[in-house]
Amino acid sequence: MTSEPEQQIGVGAPDAFQRLWTPHRMAYIQGENKPSGPEAEDGCPFCLIPEKSDEDGLVVARGQHVYAVLNLYPYNGGHMMIVPFRHVADYTELDDAETAELADFTKRAMTALRTASGAHGFNLGMNQGAVAGAGIAAHLHQHIVPRWGGDTNFMPVVGRTKILPQLLADTRKMVADAWPAG
Repeated sequence: MTSEPEQQIGVGAPDAFQRLWTPHRMAYIQGENKPSGPEAEDGCPFCLIPEKSDEDGLVVARGQHVYAVLNLYPYNGGHMMIVPFRHVADYTELDDAETAELADFTKRAMTALRTASGAHGFNLGMNQGAVAGAGIAAHLHQHIVPRWGGDTNFMPVVGRTKILPQLLADTRKMVADAWPAG
């Protein structure tokens, strides 16, 4: 069933496109919650998250050296990050125990996401430095983005919008409940 798009007043020149408003994204675009400098005491969110409850911080699991947390601005539902508790910027600054636990938590995150949501694949990555795309370059974090066959659609391209089918709090609980024991 198709219909003519309705004219939306106040959105600029008429172009027959509907607008999907996502004002919550402005917080990310404007740098809300970004640290004021490179030190932990400059407001690093990755240093502040462990001080919160798991529910309030969106923490999925905590280890001795690292923790798993949902991304507040996810690329896909279940987008998670593995973050060392210690405030370090570069992968080469991790000690052996931190490196080992980061690798172990990456494997557990993938297992939990497969169990909880049936993820078909993953994008894993670290952006080292602002020039490499790190939004918070002063504190190392590895992204784990679950992927499903056919999860790409027109929304990001046309609507510059991501469709997330579940509230972050519900996703956090679902993945935390599926987190494998260590």
